[in-house]
Amino acid sequence: MDTAKRIFDIVVSGAALVALAPLMLAAALAVRLALGAPVLFRQPRVGRDGQVFTLLKFRTMSDGRDASGALLPDAQRLGRLGRLLRSTSVDELPELINVMRGEMSLVGPRPLLTAYLPHYTPEQMRRHAVRPGITGWAQVNGRNALSWEERFELDVWYVDNRSLRLDLRILALTVRQVLRRDGISADGHATMPRFDESPSRKGT
Repeated sequence: MDTAKRIFDIVVSGAALVALAPLMLAAALAVRLALGAPVLFRQPRVGRDGQVFTLLKFRTMSDGRDASGALLPDAQRLGRLGRLLRSTSVDELPELINVMRGEMSLVGPRPLLTAYLPHYTPEQMRRHAVRPGITGWAQVNGRNALSWEERFELDVWYVDNRSLRLDLRILALTVRQVLRRDGISADGHATMPRFDESPSRKGT
């Protein structure tokens, strides 16, 4: 399974990088004009077996700060271009490079912040048994509209039931979800609240 999946990832992501090169170039130019440099957003994320790698995305937020110099909340720094890139998932396209490098897969649990590691239960940690994905089972079953606990349950379910057939199903469902622009953000957030701010965890 792992070998076949890796070959599939390389072939499909390589072809996608070629086919989507004009769109990625247009997105890069739009980000450069609207937000300035850098065009790419780079952030450490947790990958397979807990290994940290640098995730690549198109930048979607400005560096707007308040009077004290602190960054404004994400929702205030997310402008029209950023909302467009996120709603169409174009901001995720540079992750195809992460797939080619072997840091990610096309399908798998989404790679999350390193700061979340201390908050996982042993069961939730099992989501790191596979390469993280550009899309995943949780993304096609609610995406950011899910609670963290629901999302992690779906991630672990994928780990236990993964197959090339399931990956193909997830990719097909992802195309439908991107076209419908479902589950882009949780209520009151640009994407989701931080994991340690999840309502069901407060007071614990």
